[in-house]
Amino acid sequence: MKSALLAAALTLAALPAAAHDLGFAGVLSNSNKEDMPEITLSVGKPLADAPITLKSGTLYEVEITADGSGELGLEGSGFFRAIWINEVVINGLEIRPFGVESVEFDEAGTMEIEFLAIKPGRYELKIPGSTGESQRVEITIQ
Repeated sequence: MKSALLAAALTLAALPAAAHDLGFAGVLSNSNKEDMPEITLSVGKPLADAPITLKSGTLYEVEITADGSGELGLEGSGFFRAIWINEVVINGLEIRPFGVESVEFDEAGTMEIEFLAIKPGRYELKIPGSTGESQRVEITIQ
């Protein structure tokens, strides 16, 4: 009986660990994660304090917050095509989309987007239909 238990224990010890047993590695690990400055949607107020610079190959999380002062959205197909989106979180619900073209807020709230910056270049996110400089934010991926 003891030898059977010992043999079973040795067999289990020889099996490779499953990925979920060890946690994320590489680009999705916490050691590769940074926060991107928050983007705020508010009528007549700037989206961000300054242009944003990201590093290709780094995992980011950005909070996009709308104050409810108007029905506002963000568009930036070039930016959204230059990143890989891991998840979008809204009210604790996680969405794992294939891609995003734009987002919109009908009321006050916060959305978190976790993404991997991939393609170096200069991009912008802007409020659709707006022309003001403060209604856009320039994002550079290095």
